[in-house]
Amino acid sequence: MLFPTIEFGIFFIIVWVVSFLLRNNLYGKKIFLTIASYFFYGYWDFRFCFLLFFSSTINYIAGLLIEKLEKERVKKSVLIFSIVINLGILGFFKYYNFFISSFNNLIFKLGFTNGLPVLNIILPVGISFFTFQALSYVIDVYRKEIKASESLIDILLYISFFPQLVAGPIVRAKDFLPQLSQHTPTSIKYDRAFILITTGLFKKMIVANYLGSLLVDKVFDNPAEYASIELLFAVYGYAIQIYCDFSAYSDIAIGIAYLLGYEFPKNFNHPYRAESLQDFWRRWHISLSNWLKDYLYIPLGGSRNGKLNTYKNLLITMLLGGLWHGANWTFIIWGVLHGGFLAIERFFKEKFFNDVYHKKTLIVRIFQIAGIFHFVCFCWIFFRSNSLENVFSYLKGFLNFNKQITILSLFLLILIIGGIASQFVPEKFSDKVRGLFNRLPVIAQGIVLGIYFLGLSILSSEGVAPFIYFQF
Repeated sequence: MLFPTIEFGIFFIIVWVVSFLLRNNLYGKKIFLTIASYFFYGYWDFRFCFLLFFSSTINYIAGLLIEKLEKERVKKSVLIFSIVINLGILGFFKYYNFFISSFNNLIFKLGFTNGLPVLNIILPVGISFFTFQALSYVIDVYRKEIKASESLIDILLYISFFPQLVAGPIVRAKDFLPQLSQHTPTSIKYDRAFILITTGLFKKMIVANYLGSLLVDKVFDNPAEYASIELLFAVYGYAIQIYCDFSAYSDIAIGIAYLLGYEFPKNFNHPYRAESLQDFWRRWHISLSNWLKDYLYIPLGGSRNGKLNTYKNLLITMLLGGLWHGANWTFIIWGVLHGGFLAIERFFKEKFFNDVYHKKTLIVRIFQIAGIFHFVCFCWIFFRSNSLENVFSYLKGFLNFNKQITILSLFLLILIIGGIASQFVPEKFSDKVRGLFNRLPVIAQGIVLGIYFLGLSILSSEGVAPFIYFQF
């Protein structure tokens, strides 16, 4: 069930109305939202609701055991068992065939004729996201950062809550669980919700969909057929497409949560105006960046044990971050490129530029922003390509200067340039828009929203493609 569809609109109206009627019955509201979330998830394939319930129950029990047991060794054993179960489920569904196929290819090259069986496995939507949420819960209970929840329904709702279930943001238990007991109707932020949802729909239905269907998909599917300038703009187009697509989902999810009375963390903050790769990862998919930092990079040692170990930890963290995105060597190389550049960047900053880092001129900042943007775009080639062969074909295609330009248009260039320019719009602009909207009479607000949604439906007449991050 996609956000920008009639089916979801009907579903959400029912959910919102019932939630509002249950606003003074918190337990009833939690039960209803849990049922609605399982319906939302089961709408795609009801069989995986059992997987979602199993994951939630295991982590609920593990949290209680970790808190109630006295011996540290036993607590740690329960934690390890929970981590193994969570990663085991994720590994089987997402990585079994990848590693088996890689192993079979290796032994076939060595002369063996029989390999291990490859299975027909359907990847559950959003498994990476709800697995990471579940892991953060049990780890935080073990670290005593939160108390284990006594309520199974709270954990079921936390892990399955439908706005962010299939594509994030990754919400921490310490941020969400307290809201289940402290929520009051006065906390609903309607104005912020409408701004987030309307801008998210525009980014997805107009910018991301058109760039994907008219440019990116065509070029990446067959790069040898296109001129070098088209390949270049397809990379720029994908950079804008994936940002608009993914940030749109996050914006809509955060907006929907607001309407239901809950608050999610911000997941994007103008990433393409970053002045360093470290800055980029503070702005891009913020919930994943923080998760990797808190539950992987710091436990590995972070920057505590010397520079070489710091560089190693950065590389390992980003390699695993790449693997989290998908079972393909292209994602692994994408992660290694980011991890390697983060290490190089840190080395040069500490060695040569630390003293002048905060004294940059405007021209230096512009060059830094442009440099980081183009490095990220280069890495997107690996991220978007289906195979390494596709990557090599794409890179080779940059030398196709004699090919005729066939698909670039003024409309596509406007979308790309506008997408890049939007990264530099001041933060206070959305506050002004929200203020203007709030000053309108209720009837006028309804008319504005009605015209806006009608325009979107007309302009996106070809339908809405699934969100890119559904595959992760």
